[in-house]
Amino acid sequence: MHARTERIEFTNGEGEKLAGRLEWPVGEPSAFAIFAHCFTCSKDARAAVDISRALAAEGFAVLRFDFTGLGNSEGDFANTHFSSNIQDLISAADHLREHHEAPRLLIGHSLGGAAVLAAAKDIDEVEAIATIGAPADPGHVEHLVSGAIEDIERDGEGTAKIGGREFKIKKEFIDDIKSFEQSGDIGKRALLVMHSPVDNVVGIENAEQIYKRVRGYKSFITLAGADHMLSNKADAKYAAEVIAAWSDRYVTKNEQELPTEEGKVTVTEIERPYTNRVIARQHQLYADEPPSADALDMGPSPYEYLVAALGACTSMTLRMYAERKDLPLDRVTVHLEHDKVHAKDCEDCETTEGKIDVIRKHIVIDGDDLTDDQRTRLKEIAEKCPVNKTLLGEIKIEQVED
Repeated sequence: MHARTERIEFTNGEGEKLAGRLEWPVGEPSAFAIFAHCFTCSKDARAAVDISRALAAEGFAVLRFDFTGLGNSEGDFANTHFSSNIQDLISAADHLREHHEAPRLLIGHSLGGAAVLAAAKDIDEVEAIATIGAPADPGHVEHLVSGAIEDIERDGEGTAKIGGREFKIKKEFIDDIKSFEQSGDIGKRALLVMHSPVDNVVGIENAEQIYKRVRGYKSFITLAGADHMLSNKADAKYAAEVIAAWSDRYVTKNEQELPTEEGKVTVTEIERPYTNRVIARQHQLYADEPPSADALDMGPSPYEYLVAALGACTSMTLRMYAERKDLPLDRVTVHLEHDKVHAKDCEDCETTEGKIDVIRKHIVIDGDDLTDDQRTRLKEIAEKCPVNKTLLGEIKIEQVED
């Protein structure tokens, strides 16, 4: 899970400082990755932030940075072009290699996707590349500056309005994207092409062209219903989860040490409201709040975990009892619901003021050969579940100081 964000700076080939953020997972990273943002965007674009942090939640350390002249990076955007974006990516990889570990995964969004495809050949350690809504040809972005083309051709530069902001575009930029030829050779690296069929900025035919052109291990995943910017957090989360799962087959992962002592649990907050990573022995889980709380919804809520613990304990207790007594129990299903009600509405509660917690538990016992007496006894045994006793008994929570 994502543990923290580190601000970093590194220099590009021209000696200009580029601003980046390195998203760290909890524990040692399984691998390092670089995320390349879209044309005229920044490292703080929603897709860049959400995907980088979701990948950090899967164990990656992810560097997202501002290309030259954008965001908090030095340099004049008017003097940049697609080829300089590629050099920025190589500089980012050099920084990771020098200070941490070279990236094994490159992810690029929109024009950033075209850039990572071009840069990969110069970053030897890269094992996998993922593109999201990428154009097959960097020249595709020319239409974004079409309103300034006449000025650019006449004066050598012009001002284009993109995403509500004005950018100075020089003729060198237009010439560069027109002349750049994307190679289909990415060596033995794996490629994941992700694209939305309703992308009205970069049409899905671009995904088809990339897929056909690139040789090697390649996969395609549709981002159904997503817009080009992945403005819906659920779409960004899905993209990150798919990339993380896909990368397991192609990216060499470092071993991650996790707590293994039985009975101890570690919960660590991700740098995102409410989302937490739960480590229990060798198991990694998520705890979160639903979308209604403006959260990522990466896992059950704390109360859902609480009632899940009661349900699991109930089921296990009945199974243990059935095996010990050799009962013909086929399956146990426990339906649970948590609620808070006014104490005055509870007829058999000692508390009379405020609200109390109510957990409703419905046990379904499957087993055609069970007798009525056996079913009755099983329901009685369900009340002896250890978690059930804990919830109904006296609980003391001690806060231990460092």
